Amino acid sequence: MLLSKVFRGARDYCVRIRIKTERSDALLAIIGGSGLTQLSTLESLRREVSRTPYGEPSGALTFGRLAGREVVFLARHGYGHTIPPHRVNYRANLWALKAAGAKSIVSVASVGGIRQDCVPGALIVPNQILDYTWGRAQTFFDDIDKRARHIDFTWPYDEGMRRRILAVADKTGVAMIDGAVYATMQGPRLETAAEVDRIERDGADVVGMTGMPEAALAREIELPYAAINVVANYAAGREASARGVRFESVEQVLQEAMLRVRGVLTHLCQQ
Repeated sequence: MLLSKVFRGARDYCVRIRIKTERSDALLAIIGGSGLTQLSTLESLRREVSRTPYGEPSGALTFGRLAGREVVFLARHGYGHTIPPHRVNYRANLWALKAAGAKSIVSVASVGGIRQDCVPGALIVPNQILDYTWGRAQTFFDDIDKRARHIDFTWPYDEGMRRRILAVADKTGVAMIDGAVYATMQGPRLETAAEVDRIERDGADVVGMTGMPEAALAREIELPYAAINVVANYAAGREASARGVRFESVEQVLQEAMLRVRGVLTHLCQQ
């Protein structure tokens, strides 16, 4: 067992604000990225402020009901989108969700498209990760005890969760690409065209800034984790971004795509 002993006292450590209500054993956590700093379809019940051994999460946890199911939502970059990707406290975020009773996580994140079919507006359920980040706190295991600990990370996303998302999308008629390699860059700047060329040679299909260490931390604390990537723009040097990324078009793409993401999440909660 990985961190089960550590989490026995986790609920006592976290500071709760407002009255608790009964939680389902299948509490789903949703982490929203750029374009999804709030979940408008969520029937909000309460917010809880958590403090963890790793500091404060990106914001208060929002508990509510989606299609009748209780979920917990967290805005990765803060509810005002004020936290850049390299400064997100990933350990605190994952710890707080686990301590709150989450049993699985769906992460939503915007990406740049590299592969030919990863066009702006496309929705993708990635199946692999490349990690180019540095200087981020990558593990819970560096201060738990003196023993070396390892996790299997051959397939970084939970296949059962991936299949559930894809099945819901298919059932509801939402086009969603099955499988892509997500390259996690440090940020907060976007990539150069040469960097995109390099990561494409490495096998990347899309590029973002938040996939790691989030996925690895979820694996360490045994939370099934899958992601929905929204292609916001072509990656640097590609197609319409050949001479630069046009930010004015990104917001419109995200607004439309997130409507489809919210629909998928709603139907996922009905399963």
